[in-house]
Amino acid sequence: MKYIAHACLAAITGLAFSAAAQAQQPFPTKPVRVVIGFPAGGPLDQHARLLTDKLQGVLGQPIIVDYKPGAGGAVGAQDVMKAPADGYTLMLANTGVMVINPALYPKLPYSTLRDFTPVARTAMQPLALLVNNKVPAKNLQEFISYAKAHPGKVNFGSAGNGGISHLVPEMFKSATGLDLVHIPYKGSAPAFTDLVGGQVQFMAESIPQAAAYHKQGKVRALAVTSKERNPALPEVPTAIESGLKGFEVVGFYGFLAPAGTPKEVVNQLSAAFGQVMQMPDVRGRMVEQGADPAFLGAEAFSQFLAGEMPRWAEAVKASGTKMD
Repeated sequence: MKYIAHACLAAITGLAFSAAAQAQQPFPTKPVRVVIGFPAGGPLDQHARLLTDKLQGVLGQPIIVDYKPGAGGAVGAQDVMKAPADGYTLMLANTGVMVINPALYPKLPYSTLRDFTPVARTAMQPLALLVNNKVPAKNLQEFISYAKAHPGKVNFGSAGNGGISHLVPEMFKSATGLDLVHIPYKGSAPAFTDLVGGQVQFMAESIPQAAAYHKQGKVRALAVTSKERNPALPEVPTAIESGLKGFEVVGFYGFLAPAGTPKEVVNQLSAAFGQVMQMPDVRGRMVEQGADPAFLGAEAFSQFLAGEMPRWAEAVKASGTKMD
């Protein structure tokens, strides 16, 4: 009986030691899952693939990209929100998922700042303010003067209600006092086709497509919405340079973990992203994909989001758009 008791005690002690040793193992000890709330093949997927290829080398574990499309990214967000807060599930999200949806959907099942822990901002995506070639304006101030002289008669196209290509012009309207008419499309491509064709006069579009068509002479880029000029359109001034003080409006990408993820794990993940973001080949490829490298660590990203939430909420309110 004594032998059995000693054997049981030894087994229990061994299990306890094993559990303690496992608990003390450095993070990560298994693959990390990155959830994207959109189908494969889009811009977020490209961004995820670029970063995770390098990230798994830094972390020493495989990174699995998991697609959970639906409801403007909300399906993926819910999946991450309900996942264990251990650092092994992350969400890669864009401006829409993080700061526009909470203002756009009254019954949204998640709250960005309550249900997630920011890990790292990785990219900023400025837009170009474009006009078609029939508009008699060579710069932004000339366009503002033209639109003021034709109130309610200048249209702008967007990829759909409540998206960034809708809300950036709404912010532009608020900053200038212009009376522009919104024409929503089902996607960016048909909106851009009508801009080139002259059915709409104005549009805010992502830099890669805007730069290509501007250089071909099919549309005219008047300004970019970033704080500094964009390398793809070096001759095009910023909106701030063009006289719109403080008008810096950009989309962004970032990684978030479920709320309650241990701070030391968040900091380790954030540092790993920071290391990847310093790699020259990653930075160069990001620019080719139309995203400017713009790393922020966990704390700075959290502060950034807190500042962006009310700003985009005001733009949604001004647009009058609400989604079920």
